Amino acid sequence: MGYTRHAPPFLPYPPRRLMRNWPSRLLRSNPYLLLALAGLCWSGNHVIGRAVAGQVPPIGLSLMRWLLPALILWPLARPYVLEDWPKIVSHWRVIVLLAFLGGTLFGILQYIGLNYTTALNVSVINSTAPVMIFVAGALLFADRLGALQMGGIGTSLIGVIVIVSRGQLEVLRSLQFNIGDLIILFNQFIWAVYSACLRLRPPLHWMSFTFILSIVASVATLPLYVWEHASGNTFHATWTTMLAVGYVAIFPSVVAFASWNRGVEMIGANRAGAFLHLIPLYSAILASTFLGEELMLYHVLGFALILAGVWLAARKSGKDTGASA
Repeated sequence: MGYTRHAPPFLPYPPRRLMRNWPSRLLRSNPYLLLALAGLCWSGNHVIGRAVAGQVPPIGLSLMRWLLPALILWPLARPYVLEDWPKIVSHWRVIVLLAFLGGTLFGILQYIGLNYTTALNVSVINSTAPVMIFVAGALLFADRLGALQMGGIGTSLIGVIVIVSRGQLEVLRSLQFNIGDLIILFNQFIWAVYSACLRLRPPLHWMSFTFILSIVASVATLPLYVWEHASGNTFHATWTTMLAVGYVAIFPSVVAFASWNRGVEMIGANRAGAFLHLIPLYSAILASTFLGEELMLYHVLGFALILAGVWLAARKSGKDTGASA
């Protein structure tokens, strides 16, 4: 008798197709997991950006953050780009706006700010993003936020303050803000406008949108990088800087942006904004795991408040109109 090999009956697709389609299936899954994943990637980006400050030029790092993903994604994204090309052309103004805000401007200002401010201050300032997303949505699109979401944002904000202040009000009183803090604060509003405007995005495949965003952001960043390089601010080629470039090219760019964009599309920018409060939580965990910093009681209390706030913000109320159109 002849013998014919078949894929195992419990697999919905043949193995090769299963491997090829897993990113799309992931992006169709739970939006809260996607938003939490985006926060984890961006938390690592803050740590990396601060670690290589002075070794990697900020505009050059931002260029690599978008140029390398474009090169990596092109073989996979090409069929989707060709299929979506008519929609890309007809909505090019919206795509350029989103790429400039969320890619070029946000990336450059983030790495510049990390050259001048501390991780503690960044954690405090970063927790203003959910409120700014609500403000941007209200100003641009007349959004309203439900009572549960407002309570969730407030609860998680208190948790962030507990962590960064180490449970002591004296720490907050001693905070001093410099030019780097002002840059990061302005950058949070840029991110809020980007998140609120995601509802204007045409219905593109996530690979198409991420690839086009990477291309536009790279093109807009390139002239600034040429100026930065001519001024003498150049890369220091070490294993640390090479690994840093590799990280920012994959995780905070492709993985985080695809996850965040899909999460906002599924539950709206207002509700998604509370998940940005997970970033200082991740930072504390990463610091205690990889840097040997001790986990204290105020960390545990802050974590509990952040998670409670995110849970409240994720619940949909009757007044929540923040979902994407």
